[in-house]
Amino acid sequence: MNNFHQSFRFRLASTFAFFGAMVSLLLTLGLSFTTHNLGDRLIDETLRAEIEDYISRLSRNPNSLPPATVSIKGYVFIPGQDTDSPPELRALLPGKHQLTLNNIPYRVVVVERENKRYVMMFNEVRQRHRESTFLKYMVIAILIMTFVSAWIGWWLAGRVVAPITELARRVHKATPEDNTLAIAEGFSSDEIGMLAIVFEGYLKRMRSFIDRERAFTADISHELRTPLAIVHGVVELMEEDTHLLDKQQERVARIGRATKEMIAITTALLLMARESSTDELVLQKCDVCDIIRHMVEMHQYQVSKETSVNIVCLSHPHIEAERTLLGIVVGNLIHNAFTYTLSGSVTITVTDNSLTVTDTGTGIHSNEIGKVFQRHFKGSGSPGAGIGLSLVKRICDRYEWEIILESTEGKGTSAQLIFIK
Repeated sequence: MNNFHQSFRFRLASTFAFFGAMVSLLLTLGLSFTTHNLGDRLIDETLRAEIEDYISRLSRNPNSLPPATVSIKGYVFIPGQDTDSPPELRALLPGKHQLTLNNIPYRVVVVERENKRYVMMFNEVRQRHRESTFLKYMVIAILIMTFVSAWIGWWLAGRVVAPITELARRVHKATPEDNTLAIAEGFSSDEIGMLAIVFEGYLKRMRSFIDRERAFTADISHELRTPLAIVHGVVELMEEDTHLLDKQQERVARIGRATKEMIAITTALLLMARESSTDELVLQKCDVCDIIRHMVEMHQYQVSKETSVNIVCLSHPHIEAERTLLGIVVGNLIHNAFTYTLSGSVTITVTDNSLTVTDTGTGIHSNEIGKVFQRHFKGSGSPGAGIGLSLVKRICDRYEWEIILESTEGKGTSAQLIFIK
């Protein structure tokens, strides 16, 4: 959130700085052009006035000399007479000119009267120096304006973002269990205040929903576990009955396996239904290979006679997790491999940080591979209810495990569970 705050302030300050710089630059260009153009017009008017004044003096005194000062120099050209003047001036036609003599820039005005050509020159060295100094001042003004604009943008962004940052901090800090934090308290009745009220109302509704869910979880935990425990106890007693026929014992065993699966799934669902998972889940050091052997034994009845099962433990990792949930994940992967492999092999490989279940079964259609983790999604040949893999994905997300599923229809499926990212 602090990064967002700083980023927004930086972007707004940069926008203001750019806007201030552009305005200052355009103003500087306009002033420079206007100043230069106005200076040239004033020089031209001055030179014309000097020419008129000299012509007037020349009419009264034929021996009057043209002006010859540091800034202004004048020449008169009479046809047929040679004067000591720069040859570049003789080629100039009547009008205004820009000329450089001996590396000195001049503004020149030429006027022709009564077969005489009057040339008046203005030394622009000082003028250009003044323009250069003025331009330097304008560049400094641009830099100052850019800095001031950036500072104003930074300050304004801080004022604008402060309420949003405070609201985001409160929302981030708010939890469904905390009833003391008032999100909308202290905000004004503007758009931010209205947004804070909406967030606070949403949080209250969420708290009510969680309270109802927890009450339901507690009730159903008791209501489901009790009858399942009774069924499991009866099954154990029936399994010890030696008078049962072989078919009857097989059916009782199936009931026992189904009961155990129901107990495990019910426990997993109840655990997953709790929001504060890190506080309420019991973390244990689970031997992955031991859980695999247990799950293979539990689902062994699903393996066809033409299918071989291979367990390859290249390592014996111990994962910190709720044993029941890890068993649900491993059991579902093994269950699916056994169910869809009518002949061939199922290989379970364990490394330091991963578990891979590979089978040579029917595989998954390419159009269905991306949907198998969706709740209640069933493939075209699936006999299940579409809960198993969605539950696996939820458990993996809780523990930040990664599950990768690759399959080719008609060739088999590979499910890789990575414990450490």
